[in-house]
Parts: sequence; structure tokens; C-alpha cells
Amino acid sequence: MRRHVAKKVEELCAKCGLCEEIVACANPVSCAGCLACVAACPYNARLVEEVEVSPIKVFIEGVEYEVADGATAKDALEQAGFSVSKLPNEGWLYAPCETGGCFSCLIKLNDEVVRACVAQVRDGDRIEFLREGEVAPLRIVTRPQGHFVGGVGTPWWVKSTTRYVEVAIWAAGCNLRCPQCQNYDITYRGKGKPLSSLEAARMLTAARRRYGVDRMAISGGEPTLNRAWLTQFFKHLKRLNPDERARLHLDTNATILTKEYIDELVQECGVTDVGPDLKGCRVETFMKITGITDRSLAERYLSNSWSAVKYLRDCYGDKVFVGVGVPYNPDLITLDELAEIGDRLASIDPEMQVCVLDYRPIFKRRDIKRPSFEDMVLAKQMLERSGLKTVIAQTVYGHIGP
Repeated sequence: MRRHVAKKVEELCAKCGLCEEIVACANPVSCAGCLACVAACPYNARLVEEVEVSPIKVFIEGVEYEVADGATAKDALEQAGFSVSKLPNEGWLYAPCETGGCFSCLIKLNDEVVRACVAQVRDGDRIEFLREGEVAPLRIVTRPQGHFVGGVGTPWWVKSTTRYVEVAIWAAGCNLRCPQCQNYDITYRGKGKPLSSLEAARMLTAARRRYGVDRMAISGGEPTLNRAWLTQFFKHLKRLNPDERARLHLDTNATILTKEYIDELVQECGVTDVGPDLKGCRVETFMKITGITDRSLAERYLSNSWSAVKYLRDCYGDKVFVGVGVPYNPDLITLDELAEIGDRLASIDPEMQVCVLDYRPIFKRRDIKRPSFEDMVLAKQMLERSGLKTVIAQTVYGHIGP
């Protein structure tokens, strides 16, 4: 049988140590093929190879199957004919990040609860699916930090350069593969002690008091991947912060936000501010910016994100503050498409806050140039010509506008 493994290319390796620091490698000696190190390497020093391996027997829900020796549990399930999806509720296993950060793909391997995307199988192993509610949701998150500006979902009138306005944590794991990811050290983090939703809510509440702010945010990575964890987190956060001044803020790429998911976040969890990040309006641009190579998946992600913005404004416009992020870099998206984005957003609500973000050279996309101040002013003006009245531009000199 054949399976994939990661190969290190020594001449490309910068010896930055990131792979050892953040990647949840199941077996450094005998690669399991999770390919998390391939995704996480800023220098593309890890390549994918296909190798011949012996078949082994594993038992999935008590039934014997033949799979590739040393593969991940996720790959073993796929080889046995069990569907694995990057979208929730569409397969036997939901594995959106595939780097071990989001803890959405938990299974039992020989009675131990593990992440299927980074756990390795051997001959005779037993795999079982978890039943709903069988284990408490977990997630790797960062320590809280105070922020002067906040995220795209932070109202422009509270942003500051002299005082903290928000505390935030970042959740590991993302379903996108943006080559210019600015938070790649958390996006691809699979190492670290995962926290329960209550532990994370208590930590963020303590930070609120320490920094003397009312806004509490979660970003990523992509926070929405593990729905059970995120909804419990916000419910705990709401309970721990019952005062009317408390603002619960979610920044998200919105690619898996359904109407039902939004309803739960707002009505049951108390989310007050949402910052969807729209990475284009044409699927080709979305694929270039996000690194998603499966066109059908990219189309669904893109459609979901735009639908989420419209639903938030149509149904919760008087209850939830929505601030949209839009990327700009001449190497990634044209001004014509930016105008299309502006027209589409203005048709939803011309009063909606829109922050145009200057995508800069970082991570795997260090060959592009950071847009100049003049570039970002032009991008801001392009969106304003569409009728949008509250446009902010992120520039090399800080935020300008509206």
C-alpha cells in the first residue's frame, strides 16, 4: 500500500525551530503523514512524498479493515471507506484543521481519546468514534493579551493608540492555508496543553479585570471550527460577565458559519460583536488568498462567508455589531474586485463598518510587497465610491478613517 510522508529538504531549512516548537508530530522517526509540518514551515522546507508501506489490520467499531502501516488515524479511516470532511456534519469524521489545534476530530484509539489527524496507527489498533457529549470539548488557546485597536469586529469609535480597549485570546487550528497568514505560529500549533471552555473563559475574564476593559475577544486560527467548545466558551463568558457593559467579540473567517450556528452564538451565547473576514468575492481570488486548492470546497467556504455577513445584518443588525475585514494587496486582489466587494457590501448595508487590511509579506508569501500608504488610501476610496460610509484602512502608519 502507498501513503504520504513529509520529507525535510535540508538546503531550504532555515533552522528556525518552529516545527519543533508548534507541530504536533506523532512520530519524528517514522512519519505518520499528517503533513502538519508541511503546512507550518515558513520556508517550504518540507515536501510531500508517496512511499510504499505494508498493509496492517485495524479494527474500526469492531470490524476489521486493511490500512497502510503507520498512517494517521484520519487517513486510516479514509482508507477503510469512512468519509472525512472539512465541513461539519458531513462525514463520519470532521477534521477541519488537520494540524491538531482545534480538537474537532477526537476519536478513541485503543480506548485513549486522541486527535485523529495527528495520531498514528499500528497493527491491531482499535478505533472507535466518540458519542456526542462523551468527552468535554478542548481547544489550544493563547494567553490573553490587551489590545489598543482590537480586531475587524471592534467598533471604530473605541479603537485607541493610548489605552487598552480589549483583551483577546487566539485559538489554534484553521481550515484555511493562507500563505500570508499573520498568526501562523498559533494557526498551526498542535503542541500545548488544551483548555476546557470554562478554563479559557475564566482566564479571559481575569484578563478583563486586569486590563480594565469591557471587550473580550477570541480570534485565531479559526475559533468556529470546534462549535461545542466555542459555544460553551461564550456561555461561560456571559455567565462570568453578567454586567451590561461586557462585550463578547468573535473574529472569524466565517467559512463554516451557518444561520443556525449564528443563531446559537447570538441568542444562547450572548455574542455581541462579530468580525467576519471576507477574502475576496471571486473564487479564484479566494483560492489564491486562502491556499485552498479544492475549488468546490473554496466555493462553499466563500459562499458561506458572504451568506453569514448578510444573515448577521438582516437578522441581528440591531443586536450585534458587525465589522467586516477585506484584504488588499495588488499582488493578490485587484481594485476592480475590491469595487465589486464594496458594491456587494453596500447592497447589504451601506452603514456597515468595513476595514480594508494591508496584506503584507510574511510566512510563505514573503515575495510580495506591503501596500504603500497611498495604495491603502486608494483602496479605501474605492470602497467608499461603492456607497460604504464607514471604511477604515490599515496602513503602515496605523489605521485611518472612517
